[in-house]
Amino acid sequence: MLGSIAAASVLLLTACSGAASGPGAAGAGQPGAAPGKDDKLTLTVYSKFTAREYDIVTKGLNNLKAKFPNIEIKHEGNQDDDKLTQSIRGGNPPDVAISFFTDNLGAWCSNGSFQDLQPYIDRDKIDVSVIPEAVRSYTEFQGKRCAMPMLADVYGFYYNKDMFAAAGITAPPKTTSELMEYTKKLTQFNPDGSIKVAGFMPSMPFYANQAQIWAPNFGATWISPDGKSNLAASPEWKEMFNFQKQLIDFYGHDKIEKFKSGLGDEYSPDHGFHRGKIAMEFDGEYRQAFLKDQSPELNFGTAPPPVLDTLPDRYGGGFTTGTIIAIPKGSKNPGAAWELIKQMSLDTGTLVELANGLKNVPSTKESLTDPKLEVDDKFKTFLDMYSSGKLLPNPSTQIGDAYLKAVNDFAERWQAGAEPNLEEGLKKVDAQINDELAQKRAGG
Repeated sequence: MLGSIAAASVLLLTACSGAASGPGAAGAGQPGAAPGKDDKLTLTVYSKFTAREYDIVTKGLNNLKAKFPNIEIKHEGNQDDDKLTQSIRGGNPPDVAISFFTDNLGAWCSNGSFQDLQPYIDRDKIDVSVIPEAVRSYTEFQGKRCAMPMLADVYGFYYNKDMFAAAGITAPPKTTSELMEYTKKLTQFNPDGSIKVAGFMPSMPFYANQAQIWAPNFGATWISPDGKSNLAASPEWKEMFNFQKQLIDFYGHDKIEKFKSGLGDEYSPDHGFHRGKIAMEFDGEYRQAFLKDQSPELNFGTAPPPVLDTLPDRYGGGFTTGTIIAIPKGSKNPGAAWELIKQMSLDTGTLVELANGLKNVPSTKESLTDPKLEVDDKFKTFLDMYSSGKLLPNPSTQIGDAYLKAVNDFAERWQAGAEPNLEEGLKKVDAQINDELAQKRAGG
């Protein structure tokens, strides 16, 4: 699953310390030796998983014991990208790193924080074509494979069926104009004018309202062919932010902020959609597992996200990312770490077990069609999107998620009215991103 954007860019760009050591340590460009079947060692794994999800992932990690019964797995949850980067920089990394984000992969690959996995792939004759092309693309950087996928995320649209029926709406919106119309129909105000129920929450960044998740629905792309940010010259980005501002203005920014302050956290039982406070939202396929666990009575539907009216061919697609798994620089047991990575990224039984528990999309072709994969109509929405050929991931860059943070920070200022001129504001964002890209390319 994917959480909110982590502000880890500065750490990521400087995290390069630590050296491979210990049992099975690999030399320069050489893969670490696989452990013997009876070798006794402990593999430390960092991930951001907590609570119910932590237990599911821990069970999947321990599937390695079927092949290596004496390897112990020490799974440390609630470790975000910041903590992971600090551990690498401090020379005390885990053996295996799991991240919810692909946003930082370019930085990790380019600065050596994650080890190159190609020597292991070549040695073990792994056919990476078993992984769909879109997923392969977001787990490598400039031809270097320094991570493997551990399930995929697809972002679609959730809607409250009971609220739709009460408002006389018979189907989810397919276009932004329909989204605007339905937002007005579904929104309820209290007698004092405050928001009782939001048809749709346009506040950004909030929950899954992140610029990167909205962008594919407007055809907006991040980096121009010359390798620079050029948002200010993009009509797609302008369409996106103008649409967002129309939604903000419908409610009033102050009312939105007050309403937002009363909503629960993204992964808590008091999430606004769970509690009937929000009628429609963008979210990942994993939201279904939270709804089943925390709000089993909620009558909801899923659909692809609505797209800009002038881009009907985009409907059925959306944003994709996924959980990645890698060997950090300085891993004490890189050979054994690779065996665990193979288990978590390529073993069909493990992927299906994880997908059923987490409600993520499994990330190999075989696991997608495995008869044990639990698929209902709600989950099928995301599988259909996954195979649509219309999904767009974030580009990997050497500045990690810095460009994402810059745009989401701008969105926050824009919706508050602190950026009165859209084009001039986007020009400043372009300049900020391009300065960071230029510094990194120059070795800064």
